Amino acid sequence: MPFSEGSYVVRYGAQNQIKITKMNTNTHNLYLFKALEAYPWELEKAVEALQYALSYEPENVKALCLMAKVYAEQLNDFETAKNYFEKAVAADIGSIIIYPDYARTLMQNDDFDEAQKLIDFAKTVKGIDKALITLLEGQLLEYLQEFEAAENLLKEARNLAMNNEFAEFVEGELERVTKKRERQKRTQKKEETKLEPQQAVSKSWRNRLNGLL
Repeated sequence: MPFSEGSYVVRYGAQNQIKITKMNTNTHNLYLFKALEAYPWELEKAVEALQYALSYEPENVKALCLMAKVYAEQLNDFETAKNYFEKAVAADIGSIIIYPDYARTLMQNDDFDEAQKLIDFAKTVKGIDKALITLLEGQLLEYLQEFEAAENLLKEARNLAMNNEFAEFVEGELERVTKKRERQKRTQKKEETKLEPQQAVSKSWRNRLNGLL
C-alpha cells in the first residue's frame, strides 16, 4: 500500500526513487528561497536555511555561493569563502553566478594573481556579464595601483553597460580612480623635484673629481 508524504505519494521500486528525489529537490528549493529572503538582514535564519539546503543538495551552486558570501561579507573569513566558491566551480564551472563574487573575495584577500586568472577565465564563460567582469578587472588594477590601466578598463566597462544605474556606478568608480592617478602623478613629480638638487650636487662633485684626475 502506498503512503502519503505531503503532496507526494511514495511507491516502491523506480517510481519510489523518483518521488523521493522530487520531494528532496523541492525541499531544497524551499530552504534556498528562505535563505535568499533572509540574507543579509537575518543572518542566523539565512545560515540555518543554507545548511538545510546544502544537506539536501550539497552541490547546489546558488546555495554554495550564498554561503561563500556570508563568510566573505559578514565574517571576513575569506579562506572559508574561497572553499565554498571552489566547490561551486567544481559543481558547475559554466555557472555565471559564481565569478563576480568569487573575484571580489580573492581581491579582498589580496590574492591578486588568482583574481586575474579567475577574471581571465570568466571572460570565456558563455553568458557572463562582460560589463561587470570588466569593471572587476578595473578594480583589481586599482588594488594594484595601476591607475591608468584601471581607468581604461573602467571606461570600457562603462561602454559595455546595458543599464543607466550600472553606468552611473562605473562613473563614480572612474572618478575615484582618476583622482588617485592624479595624486600619484603629483607625488611622483614632487619626489623627482626633491631628487634634482641631490643629482646636481652629485654631478658637480663628479666633475670636480674628474678635473683633479
